[in-house]
Amino acid sequence: MLVKNNLTKIIFLFLIVLLIIYRDIEAINSMLIFFLVITLLVVAHEAAHYITAKIFKVKIIEAGIGFPPRVIGFNWKKTIYSINLLPIGGFVKLLGEEASEEPDSLSKKSYLQRFIILFSGSFINLLLPIILFSASFMIPHEVEIGSPQITFVHPDSPAYNSGIKQGDIIMSINGREINNVQKAVKLIKMNLGKEIEIKLKRNQETLTIQETPRWAPPSGQGPTGIKIAAQYPFTETVSMNFFEATKEGVVSSLDTFILFRNEIISWFKGTSQPELAGPVGIADITGQVAREGGLSSLLTLTAILSINLGILNLLHCQC
Repeated sequence: MLVKNNLTKIIFLFLIVLLIIYRDIEAINSMLIFFLVITLLVVAHEAAHYITAKIFKVKIIEAGIGFPPRVIGFNWKKTIYSINLLPIGGFVKLLGEEASEEPDSLSKKSYLQRFIILFSGSFINLLLPIILFSASFMIPHEVEIGSPQITFVHPDSPAYNSGIKQGDIIMSINGREINNVQKAVKLIKMNLGKEIEIKLKRNQETLTIQETPRWAPPSGQGPTGIKIAAQYPFTETVSMNFFEATKEGVVSSLDTFILFRNEIISWFKGTSQPELAGPVGIADITGQVAREGGLSSLLTLTAILSINLGILNLLHCQC
């Protein structure tokens, strides 16, 4: 909402210097994709501020794509619309962000109106993932298939105490069907500290057990104390129709919120440390995902980045 500080400019210039030094075509492609993704997320964020400001008749001084210095701009209905030199993100500058006696300034609006305008950006970043996840599910993409099989159970672990044995196959967790290792790991991490119901297949027998994944497992063990591997793994190209994809998009967004929350709780409990990547690291990951995973994977990554951006803006009170 506010014009961003000089940190953004410094980061951008730093990335440009790296590109000049390395002249790596893959690095350049990664940076371009990264700029596109970040610009999409920030422009969506700022567009929400713009629309809600218009609704509540707050004067918009300038709305720009990129960050100054300004390359081109024009004045329309007392608002400057600009395209700026640093092609990453965007901004909306409102009258009365600091203080103003003008009746059409932000500072003169009611508390509720100011809250809606300020919160709208983060709200869009938390809503946008549903669209992105849904789109990723509609695009044909490869999925790893293979029922998770228990390959080892640590003694005196939740899994051991609940009766899980080596060779058991996980069929579902809390009623959600499991068809690959990644989904099993995700559902376990989503339910740290909570009792979960696991449906297992042991030889020709079907069993249902309850256990509680730990927040702080001993070193070398996971939350439940098991190691798993895919049984007869293979990949399959899948896509969903609009309604299936939308439903799965909502579920995936909610799952990601829960995983993000649990990760933050783990930091405070001291059971994990923040794994932070700088702009270059994120750009490299973005480019690698786009090259190896295709558009579907890129949309999924963008959805996750959008959730992170929305939550971090709320935590830092920079709506």
